[in-house]
Amino acid sequence: MAGIGLSWPSSNFTDRPKLTSAISRSSSSRCCLSSVKMTVSVDQKKKTFTLEKSEQAFNAAKELMPGGVNSPVRAFKSVGGQPIIIDSVKGSHMWDIDGNEYIDYVGSWGPAIIGHADDEVLAALAETMKKGTSFGAPCLLENVLAEMVISAVPSIEMVRFVNSGTEACMGVLRLARAFTGKTKLIKFEGCYHGHADAFLVKAGSGVATLGLPDSPGVPKAATSNTLTAPYNDIAAIEELFKTHKGEIAAVILEPVVGNSGFITPTPEFLNSIRSITKENDTLLIFDEVMTGFRLAYGGAQEYYGITPDLTTLGKIIGGGLPVGAYGGRRDIMEMVAPAGPMYQAGTLSGNPLAMTAGIHTLKRLQRSGTYEYLDKITSQLIEGILDAGKKGGHAICGGYISGMFGFFFTEGPVYNFEDAKKSDTAKFAKFYRGMLEEGVYLAPSQFEAGFTGLAHTPEDIQRTIDAAEKVFRQL
Repeated sequence: MAGIGLSWPSSNFTDRPKLTSAISRSSSSRCCLSSVKMTVSVDQKKKTFTLEKSEQAFNAAKELMPGGVNSPVRAFKSVGGQPIIIDSVKGSHMWDIDGNEYIDYVGSWGPAIIGHADDEVLAALAETMKKGTSFGAPCLLENVLAEMVISAVPSIEMVRFVNSGTEACMGVLRLARAFTGKTKLIKFEGCYHGHADAFLVKAGSGVATLGLPDSPGVPKAATSNTLTAPYNDIAAIEELFKTHKGEIAAVILEPVVGNSGFITPTPEFLNSIRSITKENDTLLIFDEVMTGFRLAYGGAQEYYGITPDLTTLGKIIGGGLPVGAYGGRRDIMEMVAPAGPMYQAGTLSGNPLAMTAGIHTLKRLQRSGTYEYLDKITSQLIEGILDAGKKGGHAICGGYISGMFGFFFTEGPVYNFEDAKKSDTAKFAKFYRGMLEEGVYLAPSQFEAGFTGLAHTPEDIQRTIDAAEKVFRQL
């Protein structure tokens, strides 16, 4: 298993699973890799890197939307410089409105595991759209995706589809309280479970990126039953259970943290949490919105061999369309209306487009060699970046599992959010902007994980490592 603060020997590439979605664009809109400055060029001519059009569009957006964006981290507040405005994506690449081309390691924050604008998924969506985009009524596609999710994820015997990861976490918390009759929740510092009031306590993701305190507008009453502990700290959890004996409905966590950077659990952590929750009749919830179908086909719970009581999903199961889900043991899920008294509903839940994209994405992930390929390319990527940083004399540590990775500008190791905050964020910002000019798009925050996908090629990985070596030399 890959770990934080470690590096691994290089692995030879094997043939990746067959992809039908090659990176292609029409000749009228095609931008070759030389449209941005890169260490490895496919053309001797290099276009000067400019974000003039992005700047114009972003300035206009700031008059129309708060901060010019619809999700805070996109505004580049923690890395500085001009946010890029995306025009199109295909495979592992993206193009901005200035014509710059990038190798993408954000992947729409995780969903694009088989590549952007996959030909098979697009064809299936085109056929589905002929029948309509939303029914507000049951459709057969819901059954198909539900069966696929239930057969894949060890903890899920029944599932409820919703429209986002935030909505999934809202629903699962209400369900845990309804089933147990208890009110208190334990979450971990730096873990992000959406922007519902109860979760905005020492949260990660954009909250960590912007250095925000607990959000204004959240009443104390909304978080009075939310308890927090450092990630990987078993003693802190044991103390909370002693102090609040018989009151804790659930423990929710990212089994591998992605929202305060990439942080893996210590070998004993997840096992201990599972034992403690069972001993106290408390439900264990894995938030697998990021890790689901990414670390393994059955998610982190398959990878680590630990089965929670409830699981939240999102991102990959919608194939890039808005989606979320929560599921778990049948006796718990039968509390959800209309089978039971715990109410939750959604107009667009289970809509045919999201179901179609999810079905065809999961079918692709079932193909032989999928996760082996993700492991190989991600190991070479993170090893190359770490080696380049250390050769350049920089403090850096990082890790990966399958198609998820991260690195911190600190000696490490990093076991929790407090450790992550020791990172040199100013240096990361310079590194980020340098990589952007070299045609590599990383998450614009030190406190966000990165993602690889099946569309990434060995050439993509090598170009990225070469770019990192160049940028590290310049820092």
